[in-house]
Amino acid sequence: MTIFNGLLGNATQVELGEVQREYGRILAPNEKIERAYKLVRDMFIFTDKRLILVDKQGMTGKKTEYHSVPYKSITHYSVETAGHFDLDAELCLYISGAGLPLKKTFNKSVDIYEVQAVLSQYILK
Repeated sequence: MTIFNGLLGNATQVELGEVQREYGRILAPNEKIERAYKLVRDMFIFTDKRLILVDKQGMTGKKTEYHSVPYKSITHYSVETAGHFDLDAELCLYISGAGLPLKKTFNKSVDIYEVQAVLSQYILK
């Protein structure tokens, strides 16, 4: 799971229509994108069934790796809100079978409480 540890960076929310057009082919039938965040070139996509982590590789970003994380494999998570001097919020996901958490940093334009609420909605089903 070391690839997860390399997916760090500030995230910004992306318009869902754009994400649907670009990543609709990797969705299961009847799977719906709920939220999406861009992390430099990579994507962090919440669907109603799983998290999809899109890792664009190489100089051109043509090679792409897709990680599917079913919500049931997330054992717990933590959220750290932005402060006065530290302007970024952080989400840590603990995935069963992984030694280290998956950490994502979100800039102040993303409502970390919204991210947390979407995650809770699916994990607590």
